[in-house]
Amino acid sequence: MSDDPSGLPLKGLNLPGGASLLRGLARLGVTSVAELLLYLPRRYEDRRAITPVGELTAGAPATVRARVVDLRVEKTWRRGVQRTIATLADESGAVDAVWYGRRFIERRLTPNLEIVASGRVKALGWRVQLEAPEFSPVEGGETVNAGRIVPIYRLTKGVTALSLRRAVRELLDRFGATLSDPLPTEIRARHGLMTLAAAIEEAHWPHEFDQRDAALRRLAFDELLAVQLSLVRRRRRRARGSAPKMLVSATERTKIEVAIRSALTAGAAGSVASEWTSDQEAAIDAILADLQGGEPMLRLLQGDVGTGKTAVALVAAAVAAASGWQTALLAPTELLARQHAATAQRLLAPLNVGVELLVGSLSAPERRRVRAAAESGAASLLIGTHALFAEATQFSALGLVVVDEQHRFGVEERSQLTAKGEGEPHLLLMTATPIPRTIAQLLYADVASSELRALPAGRQPIRTAIRRSSDLEKLWAFVGAEAAAGRGTFVVVPRIGDEDPGEEPIGELVGEALERAGEAGVEEEAKLLAVALPKLRIGVVHGRQRAELRAQNMAAFATGELDVLVGTTVVEVGVDVPRASVMVVLSADRFGLATLHQLRGRVGRGGSEGWCVLVSDSEDEVAAARLQAIESTRDGFLLAERDVELRGEGDVLGTEQSGLPPLRIAALSRAEDRALAVLARADAEELLDSIGRPRAAARPLIESYLRGWPTDILVGTK
Repeated sequence: MSDDPSGLPLKGLNLPGGASLLRGLARLGVTSVAELLLYLPRRYEDRRAITPVGELTAGAPATVRARVVDLRVEKTWRRGVQRTIATLADESGAVDAVWYGRRFIERRLTPNLEIVASGRVKALGWRVQLEAPEFSPVEGGETVNAGRIVPIYRLTKGVTALSLRRAVRELLDRFGATLSDPLPTEIRARHGLMTLAAAIEEAHWPHEFDQRDAALRRLAFDELLAVQLSLVRRRRRRARGSAPKMLVSATERTKIEVAIRSALTAGAAGSVASEWTSDQEAAIDAILADLQGGEPMLRLLQGDVGTGKTAVALVAAAVAAASGWQTALLAPTELLARQHAATAQRLLAPLNVGVELLVGSLSAPERRRVRAAAESGAASLLIGTHALFAEATQFSALGLVVVDEQHRFGVEERSQLTAKGEGEPHLLLMTATPIPRTIAQLLYADVASSELRALPAGRQPIRTAIRRSSDLEKLWAFVGAEAAAGRGTFVVVPRIGDEDPGEEPIGELVGEALERAGEAGVEEEAKLLAVALPKLRIGVVHGRQRAELRAQNMAAFATGELDVLVGTTVVEVGVDVPRASVMVVLSADRFGLATLHQLRGRVGRGGSEGWCVLVSDSEDEVAAARLQAIESTRDGFLLAERDVELRGEGDVLGTEQSGLPPLRIAALSRAEDRALAVLARADAEELLDSIGRPRAAARPLIESYLRGWPTDILVGTK
């Protein structure tokens, strides 16, 4: 008997398709019985309706029931490739079915054999033909390819549609009756869910489409229950921990907030008001209340671009420092870390909070100095990138960890940093890529959330426009006028450039510039722009540059020594240049909604009106919908919802970064699956509550789901 029959390897089961199938499935990550039974179709074709041969219409798939009246093999113009032609006939007429390079077809077909064949109908002059149809003999034949609702799987080399269907069918015939169900009967009955055995059968071989939908609903529920069990257990474990209590008087809090607001106003040359927005006030109240309790804070601070998340986080860091605790602020890039350090040093200087920067490009002596300051406690706020994870980086009294752009870090990485604290530090996660509320309520239910939606007073609106490459001449003239007024322009391209750009003369590129905006790399685009705007000072930033050069170019752009900065999305997050008024995104159709919204937020941060110009010649409907969504709204939360509608939840869920199992069946972009997640949440709470009860049957179920649903779907078999 196998201890874990669900993990029974496919090798040795003598499945149809043999070694070739096993090698192909392994490339797809399918090596066990459970993995194959859960390798679900990507779509289905209804091959139940039989079309008379004489009524076949070109351009659509069809299923016929006909007799083989002729079979021949012919050479083609391609060397070594032959085609097999079978003439199929019924009472209404005859049609040729054609297969290229598949010599095994002639061994499976014989004259007078009656078959059911399904394939696409192609026009051939005044006639039609069936292109490489799948078929099965009518008498004593299989029913895996035709005459029913047929599953269509994702395939790879060595895995044919027929061999995969046969293998799945054989496993279900062998193990279907022994499939056990980890879900308690009362939960299944409560939500009207079919058994797991029935669900897997109907998910692969549905008798009706409504049965398929019911099967997928059951499997989606199991998947969501696994996620919710992970969330509830994680929340409960964290609640049992102890964290530093950071207590400050009302007078001290007011002093901190006034100092930071005053520094903000002074730094922006009076362009922003000296008061918090109502959203900032609410977020600060919630964060400081969390810091005062003994339970570790886990809060997500979602703020649309320019809503003042950094200032809120620095209030928390100042409160921690006033209470004798240190803060670590983790940023995803060195550019953003340096930006945060400059901001923190400016805003916290009146409060005498020691701020240090730790990034990989520092010299060895400087790194040693910064680490010594952190270990001694002289650095109350340490800002850095992955260098904060290093074993050599230690703290005197780490009490608060702030993670900016939290979706860029994995749960294990965050754990490495929080492990450097005494007890369990408070954790504040920040993101400028809003998570749709409907999804956040379900997948971040173990995390308290604060939202910043209102822009600080004085921030100018950003106008967004979509343009084509034919408009570039007018656009560059506008950029020149902005430069003459002392304002700066970002130009973003989708790629750095070829690995070997060669020596193509810039003169040859200029003539093509308006035809292929954004097709050149960063350096090439800068050269083209220099020809179009010879009087402007143009700089370049991208990820392959040395950090020092990148910082120099950013600084030169910020101070007005450069008029235009050409770069990749390295400028997407955290770059704060108040004098920048124009963002030009070339080949904008290649960027996602979140990235475009982030890029737009880099301008209009000073006293001038901001412009975001999206240049695209794409005719793709989805790309056009993305650009129109950006043009029509500046609300990042609305855009996040629209993003989910356009492409599904995708990376919005951040399952890898949050340590949650990925969703393969459920899709939270569907309202019905969001409703299922709510039900699964309540069941997860109930199941975890039941563990402490005498003779509770929930523990095996919970352990099975938490190991990565579902692991134990089979009872013991040889």
